[in-house]
Amino acid sequence: MREDRILLAHGSGGTMMKELIEELFVAEFGDESLRRLDDAAALRFPGARLAFSTDTYVVSPLFFPGGDIGRLAVCGTVNDVATSGARPLYLSVGFILEEGMAVEDLRRILVSMRNAASEAGVRIVTGDTKVVERGHGDGVYVNTAGVGVIPEGLDLSGSHCRPGDTVLLSGTLGDHGIAVVSTREGLSFSTDILSDAAPLNHLVAEVLGSAPNVRCFRDPTRGGLASTLNELASASGVSITVEEGAVPVREQVRGACEMLGYDVFQVANEGKMVAVVPAEEAEAALAAMRRAPYGTDAAIIGQVADSPAGRVYVRTAFGATRIMDMLVGEQLPRIC
Repeated sequence: MREDRILLAHGSGGTMMKELIEELFVAEFGDESLRRLDDAAALRFPGARLAFSTDTYVVSPLFFPGGDIGRLAVCGTVNDVATSGARPLYLSVGFILEEGMAVEDLRRILVSMRNAASEAGVRIVTGDTKVVERGHGDGVYVNTAGVGVIPEGLDLSGSHCRPGDTVLLSGTLGDHGIAVVSTREGLSFSTDILSDAAPLNHLVAEVLGSAPNVRCFRDPTRGGLASTLNELASASGVSITVEEGAVPVREQVRGACEMLGYDVFQVANEGKMVAVVPAEEAEAALAAMRRAPYGTDAAIIGQVADSPAGRVYVRTAFGATRIMDMLVGEQLPRIC
């Protein structure tokens, strides 16, 4: 570790978070499933393979255009379980409540969680509640864990990408990050920008039904598309080139990023999915994404090559190529 204290940047989804996870958590725990660094662990039980994932949500503010911390928590964990190809079934929820939080705010969050779970088709079956002193909890922190069943014979992982594969994205980038930061900073835009927080398990199932040889799914949350693709390239020992003009971005989001000095490829998303598929299944996978409720803006955005291993590039509209770097510091703290 280059730092001897934990910094906000260690939670950014970028290079400092990667260092924290690999050099501390993976090194100390050392479990084989953990070492794969997928969004969900695939675990074998007698008669079944289960996907298991957990996440904690500390977003500020608690309520933002298009969602709130409750919808975010359910959708985020459902999506992490779904990246393994599993059918998400059950969630646990844990709440750290701050003394003085309005009961009606908590009720609003719970209703949002209930509705998101119903949309995803999962059950919230267990949980825990703790209360901390006033000034120590930012209202509420939420932890969710999810369990799902992986179909027999399916083995998806970020380490499975191969040269010649095609990269797809299920929709527009940056909506969630800009919705949250605009609310936090009191910014206003000519058109309202809404968070994209959504459960994508049905979209994943559609793609698997049409493209059975999918290599992997990954949701580009903290660190955005840039961190996600760099993680996949590193895990698989391949390079990835993205066609900048093919990546869907709303004009309002693009304009907000330019105004704020953000790289849209590094902005967080909570309702988008990256899929890497064999080239011959790319069109079928794209059509499946576009049939799903949250995939109407899906696009083929890039290709996988053999070298240089671990590198991600962006090809601009002018034909130039630049490196797509992982986020280094903390671009948008407390985004999820």
